[in-house]
Amino acid sequence: MNVLERIRSNFHESIQTKQHAVELLAPAIADAAELMTQCLLKEGKILSCGNGGSAGDAQHFSSELLNRFERERPGLPAMALTTDSSTITSIANDYDYSQVFSKQVRALGRGGDVLLAISTSGNSANVLAAIGAAHDRQMRVVALTGRDGGTMATALIEGDVEIRVPAQVTARIQETHLLVIHCLCDLIDLHLFGQEA
Repeated sequence: MNVLERIRSNFHESIQTKQHAVELLAPAIADAAELMTQCLLKEGKILSCGNGGSAGDAQHFSSELLNRFERERPGLPAMALTTDSSTITSIANDYDYSQVFSKQVRALGRGGDVLLAISTSGNSANVLAAIGAAHDRQMRVVALTGRDGGTMATALIEGDVEIRVPAQVTARIQETHLLVIHCLCDLIDLHLFGQEA
């Protein structure tokens, strides 16, 4: 396979993954957007976390809410738990890396807030700990997963929403997670501010 064929193959695999996922994921995306919208309407906030590329996705989501997505509107309260290097490294040093998100959730989360928990495998120990902390704080969870959902799928409770990408390849799952994040931002804006004129 030459370089151009390899590029085309990556594009086609990404497109096929999204086409396969759309009907399966659309109801869960709609439910997650409604959950997040209700949180924001009740003056709650959305915390987000993940590792590696999923950390980037958590930050991408919070920036779209805090600043703007595709329209002019007031900023919305969202915070990525992946951005404060002093907090993350102090927790990892003083306690354990598995607690870098859960300690922040316990300090910053309030009942009615939402945690956006992102893991392509569904098995990230620190994201799982964050889910447990969110439940302890009476928060709901929106989980972005892939493959078989991993341990995260069994850690969710009634009222949580799992959006599980039906794929095995990490890159394809992450590409679909980004599309899901954009759908969530679009629907939140639609629910809060109506159709653009």
